Amino acid sequence: MLHFMKKLMTMKKTIVIGILFLFTFTAGFAQKYAYVDTDFILGKLPSYIAAQEQLDKLSQKYQKELETLHAELDQIFKNFQAEVVLLSQDMKKKREEQIVNKEKEYKKLQRQYFGPEGDLAKKREALVKPIQDEVFNAIQSIAEQGAYSIIFDKSGGMTMIYTNPKFDLSDQVLQKLGYKN
Repeated sequence: MLHFMKKLMTMKKTIVIGILFLFTFTAGFAQKYAYVDTDFILGKLPSYIAAQEQLDKLSQKYQKELETLHAELDQIFKNFQAEVVLLSQDMKKKREEQIVNKEKEYKKLQRQYFGPEGDLAKKREALVKPIQDEVFNAIQSIAEQGAYSIIFDKSGGMTMIYTNPKFDLSDQVLQKLGYKN
């Protein structure tokens, strides 16, 4: 999941920088720039907050399951260490296999829940993407109405040394989405 987000942010930066260079070197017409803070916008949307809460609960549930499985694994390993001198070669081998299988089960479950294609990533995609698409559509509509050439996302990790608040369209996006008067 973290790898996916880093990759998305890098791709986003590259696209923004490419568009910026394209418009910077194009002469002949004035350009309007603005920015939004999508973290701020999403933080004001009840649907996004509810989705985040649901994802947090699911993450905690998955984490608890993994912790339980890990505790079982630890206990099996401790029992093995305590009894290893008393076990026959056959029994040692069986216990070692049991430990290895439990480790595999733990890692498989960890990937299933938290991997890039895991359950949590799929749930996040199902819950958050429609909200993000709605925000993007509102931004796009404002950009077209206001004839903005470029709208930056201040929360995207792109460094902006100075931002004039008069070009911040975050409140307009919230208004367009119906969450601000």
